[in-house]
Amino acid sequence: MKKSMVLGAAMIVAFAFTSCKSQESAYKKFYEKAKAQEEAQTATAQPEQQATVTPLVTKQADQATVTNVDNTPVRQEDVTLIDGAGLKQYSVVAGSFGVRANAEGFQKMLKDAGYDAQIVYNAKVNFYRVVSGTYDSKEQAVQSRNAIRGSKFDKQGQAWLLFKN
Repeated sequence: MKKSMVLGAAMIVAFAFTSCKSQESAYKKFYEKAKAQEEAQTATAQPEQQATVTPLVTKQADQATVTNVDNTPVRQEDVTLIDGAGLKQYSVVAGSFGVRANAEGFQKMLKDAGYDAQIVYNAKVNFYRVVSGTYDSKEQAVQSRNAIRGSKFDKQGQAWLLFKN
C-alpha cells in the first residue's frame, strides 16, 4: 500500500513539473512573436517630421506711474514708537519681527542704505515693525512702498502701509 501511494505521489509531482514547461514555452513563444512584430513596426515606421518653432515677439511695455492709490490697502494698528523720530500719518512697514534684536539689525541695514528707518511695537500681536519711511500723504507712501518692494530689503514683495490715527 505504501508503495502505491509513493508511486502515485511521484506521478503527480512529475505531471506538475511537465505541465509548467508547457506554460513557460507558450509564454516564450508569445513573447518572441510580439517582439518580432515590434521590430517589424519600427523598421517600417517613417521618420517623424520635425516641429517648427516660432520665435517669440517681444514688445517693450509702456511705463506709467500709478496715480490712483485709493485702492491700496492700508492697515491700522495701535503701535508705540520704540526708536526713531516719530511717525507721520502713513508709514511703509518693511519688516515685522518677534525679537527686538532682529528688528534693530534690520533697522540698521535700512539706515545704512539711506532710509529713515524706525521701530514701532504692536503689543496686541507682540511684533516689532520696522518702518522704512513715514509720509503725510498716501500717494507718497505708496510710491515708497513700491520702490522698496523692488529692492534687496523686500525680495518677497511684502512691504505694506500702516495708518496712524
